Amino acid sequence: MICFRLAYGIKTGHSHKVIKHLSVALFILSIVLVLCDVKHLRKFTTYYIIPSLPFIDQSDRPPTYDDLRKWEQNLPQHNLDLQFPEGKTGRYVMFTSSQVEVLGWNNKFINVEWTPHTPLNAFFSGPTAGGPWGPGDSSPRSISDKWYEVVCPKEERKYINTHDVKPAIYWEDGIVIFDHWRTILSEAPEQCIEVIAPRPEIDSTPQVFDLHLWGSGRSLSLWEEFKNSPVSQLLSASPIVRSAIETNLPSFSPGELDLQVPQSNVSNITPFSNTLSAHIRRGDFRRQCRHFWTWSSTYYNWNLLPFLLDRFDPPPGFSWGANIPQNLPIFLKRCWPDIPTIIKRIHDVREDYLRTTTTQEQKQLKTVYVMTNDNSPWLDELRLALKLDGWEIVLTTSDLILNAEQKEVGVSVDMEIGRRSELFIGNGVRKRRLAIHLPTYVN
Repeated sequence: MICFRLAYGIKTGHSHKVIKHLSVALFILSIVLVLCDVKHLRKFTTYYIIPSLPFIDQSDRPPTYDDLRKWEQNLPQHNLDLQFPEGKTGRYVMFTSSQVEVLGWNNKFINVEWTPHTPLNAFFSGPTAGGPWGPGDSSPRSISDKWYEVVCPKEERKYINTHDVKPAIYWEDGIVIFDHWRTILSEAPEQCIEVIAPRPEIDSTPQVFDLHLWGSGRSLSLWEEFKNSPVSQLLSASPIVRSAIETNLPSFSPGELDLQVPQSNVSNITPFSNTLSAHIRRGDFRRQCRHFWTWSSTYYNWNLLPFLLDRFDPPPGFSWGANIPQNLPIFLKRCWPDIPTIIKRIHDVREDYLRTTTTQEQKQLKTVYVMTNDNSPWLDELRLALKLDGWEIVLTTSDLILNAEQKEVGVSVDMEIGRRSELFIGNGVRKRRLAIHLPTYVN
């Protein structure tokens, strides 16, 4: 987890700008922690239950990230002698309340000892993970949790429990929640602040921006500020993710890439222009789909933006914690579609793309990439059906060639492929597509 620093003793306008940076950075962390899902259950079981067996392939052992940890440790902002607003006189806030234990991947492996914690910089790069701000931006840089322990001893911290703040604004619009926390953090005089969580029985989702905000349209008022924030604009794939993309480029357009092209020019070669990516979650998700039906859930966060090409308005019949049986097939069609439904959806999206783009704009869509945690015979049936529908190349998550470090952040690799693709169907963190108006179809 990364701490975020607050400017101190400066003009109010500048302080508000820094708090904006901080809040959007926390916003991004909330999205990543809530939405990421573990793929390849079998792989992670191998990692953490039987890592000592000699016949386990080295690429299936948990990575240590030693080099990355050393790089994070030596970030230039980890220096007590830096001048204000950094160094020992700077102001800092750490959100331990946003450490997720029952959402995303962490709900699957709470009882499994995960010795090598994955550094944030393995997932993505940017100011949220300690990277630099843009030219002319004097905002203090974020620091690691370990450095926070150095610069902010426990006895010097002010603790803010989210339960002391959230009840008054719990069901407010996202911008109201954002501004409320910005005011609290801007006006607090203490040098070191730690935002902490109450006991789970008091609040099971104690994050500043929690599941109940993400799962409703109340977050949409934050879109413009989120989209335009330098925290968001400077967010990028991590070097580990980029290296995974480069390794697998030939699979997306075999025979068409000059593998002798210098690495600095690889980003200019885009076989993903010929790719439609689709996010099809399976595994334990069938049970979760019934949960969505029970609570009459709709799309998540930015997937509710009105300019997107698809909407889902839950049918009537819901009462608190219960739904009518007639609505279950409607939810399963969206959440747990069968192969004919998937094929029709992908076929229709491709046809819609060809119909609504000019000849000059059109790319030769010949590759479909399926992001999925499925690795059963069902996936083989889906591959065959996609081939029969005219796709020349059919790839899935399990086809990627990844080393141990890349496997650990395979969710981010999938997301980056989806971002680069000409078309995307599904859900997840799609901000970087939306900001540049790439075609996105919510499934």
